[in-house]
Amino acid sequence: MAITGAGKGIGAAVAQLAAARGHDLLLTWGNDRAAAERDAGACREAGAAVELVQSDAADPEATARAFAALDARFGRLDAFVANAGITGPASTFLDSTDGTWRRVFEVNVLGLATACREAARRMATSRGGRGGGIVCVGSRAPAFGSPFEFVHYAASKGAVDPLVRGLAKELVADGIRVNAVAPGMIDTGIHAAAGIPERVDRMLPSVPMRRLGTPEEVAEAVLWLLSDAASYVTGAVLDVSGGR
Repeated sequence: MAITGAGKGIGAAVAQLAAARGHDLLLTWGNDRAAAERDAGACREAGAAVELVQSDAADPEATARAFAALDARFGRLDAFVANAGITGPASTFLDSTDGTWRRVFEVNVLGLATACREAARRMATSRGGRGGGIVCVGSRAPAFGSPFEFVHYAASKGAVDPLVRGLAKELVADGIRVNAVAPGMIDTGIHAAAGIPERVDRMLPSVPMRRLGTPEEVAEAVLWLLSDAASYVTGAVLDVSGGR
């Protein structure tokens, strides 16, 4: 299995659950080496073979190098989780910059598409692969628009659902199922990293379950979509959002 953005948060939780369930792993990380190495160590302790690669998700050459490392280490790919993503800094639309919009779309849209293409080329039965599953990590943000804070992020994540549905139809004949999870308010450091740690407390009353989700709960949904238990599921977007 390959997982992008696996150093922390949802990506780390997916990696550790996958390791516990017998998957060997290619894990990519962006800018926190210590967190990535802790995650890789936990996966190895669970019995997984792990290839850990630094990769800027917005750089197609870096993505290609990461998948080449997978080829060299494992020789095949049967599951891929496109998790790498960024919010960009919180701001109103009027104060947002072209640089923020460009970077967020380069990672969350173009980088996602590049990584999915690399994975699908290795899985496609028409190209010598054995089929497999892809899960993209989207967001509930497009449903709300994230005004005054993350319109740029919500807009970028709005590309995930149609990408997943299109790829599901295009790749099904190659033995590849493509789905997505759409997390809501999850207990990670993403809001603090964007400069608004108080956002969690402010938004919590809008969650019908009245609590944050955990990265582990998202990971369970991802691993289910990749499992044989979801063998008739493709083109689905599964909300993991406590009802929000």
